[in-house]
Amino acid sequence: MIERIEHDSLGDIAVPANSYWGAVTERAFEHFQISNETMPKEIIRALVLIKREAAFVNCELGLLDSIKAEAIIKAANQIIIERKNDNDFPLKVWQTGSGTQTNMNVNEVIANICKLDLGVDVHPNDDVNMGQSTNDTFSSAIHIAARTVLEHNLKKILLELSDEFTKIEEKYGDIIKVGRTHLQDATPIRFGDEVEAWRRAVSQGSKRIEVMSKRLAKLALGGTAVGTGINSHAEFGVRMAQRISDSIGVDFEESRNKYYQISSKDAIVAFHSSLKDLATSLYKIANDIRWLSSGPRCGLEELIIPANEPGSSIMPGKINPTQAEALIQCCIQVMGNDTAVSFAGASGNFELNVCMPMIAYNVLQSLNILAGSIQMFTKYLVRGMKPNKEKMDENLAKSLMLVTNLSPVLGYEKSAQVAKHASQNNLTIKEAVVELTELNEEEINELLNPEKMV
Repeated sequence: MIERIEHDSLGDIAVPANSYWGAVTERAFEHFQISNETMPKEIIRALVLIKREAAFVNCELGLLDSIKAEAIIKAANQIIIERKNDNDFPLKVWQTGSGTQTNMNVNEVIANICKLDLGVDVHPNDDVNMGQSTNDTFSSAIHIAARTVLEHNLKKILLELSDEFTKIEEKYGDIIKVGRTHLQDATPIRFGDEVEAWRRAVSQGSKRIEVMSKRLAKLALGGTAVGTGINSHAEFGVRMAQRISDSIGVDFEESRNKYYQISSKDAIVAFHSSLKDLATSLYKIANDIRWLSSGPRCGLEELIIPANEPGSSIMPGKINPTQAEALIQCCIQVMGNDTAVSFAGASGNFELNVCMPMIAYNVLQSLNILAGSIQMFTKYLVRGMKPNKEKMDENLAKSLMLVTNLSPVLGYEKSAQVAKHASQNNLTIKEAVVELTELNEEEINELLNPEKMV
């Protein structure tokens, strides 16, 4: 392998000649060979975005030479827009808790693009990292990456799911079916009301996420190492927040208390908790659909779901609720991630949290697997799902809990006797009422009319 020599404060080290990273990255690549999880691409892009806007701001403030600033901006655009350097960010998630190695990886790649491709001598620390520390940039990158994925991806996908549920409500909402509690028959419910409950759960989850995401709008940029802003211009933070907002179309602002923003991860912990809340609702919805579509002949059989692929390698013709199962697994992963993020959020000492790479990895994984699984669930299950009205009518007619509407007339104990008699003798509730009461047919039909029970 052809190599070149790079230098850092510890001395010289050989680096692959075809790579753009430098000495710090090479050392980290060697020292943190832990598992296969590399730093999320969203974090890399957020850091590169920070470096690009920092070059502009520092130049505007008269701190950085315009030739160097232009080179840094061009190099950053090459990474973000042209995607020419995707392979130059090889570091693992499992590294120092501040993310310093990844921040330096970004600094070095940008500096070497400037030097090797553009012919401008740019220093990774003095120029690319000017006015910054890993502690404020990595913390800010987490917020930028999370809000970007939410605003440009997950929010739209959640809206699409809600819209599909609305269409089902409007088309099939008046069908009356058996309600169920404790997995047992309960009083009737409109199918539209059942679907509306699903839609409302998604809507409420979306609102909670939106509220929590606003806390991520605060950026620590300008706080440098511990929040004091040492080696950074007093206007750096506010100018950076504005430029980043304008660049990606998502609102950010300078944090008023950078000590808190750097040392505490409360905002991202709370945000991820809202993702977990959504995951718990989606888990329930997916399981409802699995149960209701169970069959096709020996289950509840009340929902007909699309046949997307063969369901078994041994049983011909079997169709499974695969999209629901994929969503359930993703929801469970998000719930596990929430525990990890919570522990990580508590794992700081004094002026710095030391689990930021792991927080970044888990938060972005949760955002991405939720977005992907919900999108597939919506497209390949909910959009083609329809009620089996014939089976719903059949189950409703057999339900013993229609007896509930008799309680005000017959009393609870007599009504329970009717239900027990119907169950033991394989009768409908109407047949049992005829046998055990003096009610006439008109009264029975009125009392047992499912439409009067919803």
